[in-house]
Amino acid sequence: MTCVHLLLTLVFAVSLGTPVEIQQPRGVPLSRRQFYSENKPFTCLDGSRTISFDRVNDDYCDCKDGSDEPGTAACPNGHFHCTNAGYRPTFIPSSRINDGICDCCDTTDEYNSGAKCENTCKELGHKEREVLQKMAEITKEGFLLKQQLIEEAKQRHKEKQGKVAYMQENKKQLEEKVEALRTVKETSEQPEKEAKERHLKAWEEQKAAIHIEKDKAKMAEAFLELDDDADGFVSVSELQSHAELDSDADGTLTETEAQGLMGGADRVDTSAFESIWANIKDMYHSESQPVEAAHVEPPPEEVRERVVDNDSEPSPEEDISEEEEEDDEDDYHEEDKVPSTIKTPEKSHEDEEAMPPYDADTQALIDAAQKARDDFNEAEKAFREVDVQIGNIEKELSFDFGPDAEFTYLYSQCYELSTGEYIYRFCPFNRVSQKPKYGGSETNLGIWGSWAGPENNKYLMMKYEHGAGCWQGPNRSTMVKLTCGKETVVTSTSEPSRCEYLMEFTTPAVCQELTNADLSPHGHEEL
Repeated sequence: MTCVHLLLTLVFAVSLGTPVEIQQPRGVPLSRRQFYSENKPFTCLDGSRTISFDRVNDDYCDCKDGSDEPGTAACPNGHFHCTNAGYRPTFIPSSRINDGICDCCDTTDEYNSGAKCENTCKELGHKEREVLQKMAEITKEGFLLKQQLIEEAKQRHKEKQGKVAYMQENKKQLEEKVEALRTVKETSEQPEKEAKERHLKAWEEQKAAIHIEKDKAKMAEAFLELDDDADGFVSVSELQSHAELDSDADGTLTETEAQGLMGGADRVDTSAFESIWANIKDMYHSESQPVEAAHVEPPPEEVRERVVDNDSEPSPEEDISEEEEEDDEDDYHEEDKVPSTIKTPEKSHEDEEAMPPYDADTQALIDAAQKARDDFNEAEKAFREVDVQIGNIEKELSFDFGPDAEFTYLYSQCYELSTGEYIYRFCPFNRVSQKPKYGGSETNLGIWGSWAGPENNKYLMMKYEHGAGCWQGPNRSTMVKLTCGKETVVTSTSEPSRCEYLMEFTTPAVCQELTNADLSPHGHEEL
């Protein structure tokens, strides 16, 4: 029986009564009147001794349990019964009898103190009956709402079970589709891979050929730069002009070192220079702008011919005067400075290294494989989504939502309470959290643990545990106390112990039906 029912019973039990005479002996409730008979000796209620009845309420404590002095303050462990007709009967400690303070609303505890007390039982009873009547109405309306929640929960459970069955069948079909598309994907990816490998191999070979041609061009340029006297040979002395080729890093390329780079020869032609170039190309610094950085016009035809024809001596026609040669050189270098192709953008190194587009046949294989991958990924994604949805529904169906599933409607819902400093958020069967109102991160006060109410009704309390850790303390936890109400709302929060929170929550799901037996007048005089 809930506290509401008990209080209603007590009020109705005395509400129709009128002030009655004080029962004798004083301070004894009706439920114990049988033990206090004036016609026979009195036996202490703890059975410790028996005394003559005239020693009851004689202001001297004879019984260890104080039961012989129910109406006096003689026994330190005694209790006085307030009849409180029209209100709620109760017990008070014997020490309060005749202490000048009115503890019983019917004033019976101050029968010999001279205190001016006023009987307020009727007024208190009236006020309490109004409160309890309102609570009874709330309980009645809440219980009706609970019946609706139960019906909705049954329907929801049925729908969820049907949905799981449908989705399980859909999942099976999707799984078969995924496996079929996996085979299509793997089948189409093999020719795609082979075609890409062929294309890449051809491109690597092409790049290698391009690199070789570039290296030959650099070698030819280097030969021309080193051949200072333009005799078609590079000599030891000409090589010495490039100090960066110094092998011992002393800043000077000696004749011996240069001859060593020349393979022991005093001079080499273009044919022999190829083997020397392999040794020096990584150290050699071109005197002109690199080929990759700027377009350089090819050397004059006669120079190119002279380089190719290594063994021929210069013809008389080629033996021009020093002055004419200087003029020609000036003209050549002027063209070098402002090449005719400078107005057209040059290809960057990255562009030159970029792999060319796939041919039509290879691209067709790639497109087919990509479509197979897209189809497979789409089907696999749909399969995963259905699997997750089934898992979520099965998780919901596994929860203990009460004897009649009346708490089902709380699932996936959240409720908030704003206080002066924090906003508390309660998500039943999930978690409890706390967030500062004026900025700051959210703190986890516990995740769903279990029902934790009393043995006779475990559904009156919810336990949330394993929240965020406290500084040098335990992990936060929250107990949620459920009370009957027409609305579903968080009514209060507190922190009775460090990092242990208490939240009060009203819901129709805990409302119980009021029966005639609950409201019938029977004497509950001892609380």
